[in-house]
Amino acid sequence: MQNVLLLAIGMVLVIEGLMPLFFPRQWRDMFRQVMALTDGQLRFVGLIAVAIGLLLVFLLK
Repeated sequence: MQNVLLLAIGMVLVIEGLMPLFFPRQWRDMFRQVMALTDGQLRFVGLIAVAIGLLLVFLLK
């Protein structure tokens, strides 16, 4: 189980690193837009991300 968790964290880091690696200007612009969101909007985005992630985990398990 621990290996699967570490593999998942590694994959997240790889995927998260692709955008600043290949598109640094667009990534910076997107980050500025995210910083302009309110706390409620950020929480909603986080909720949607968690829901999609859980759905994928349950579908692939």
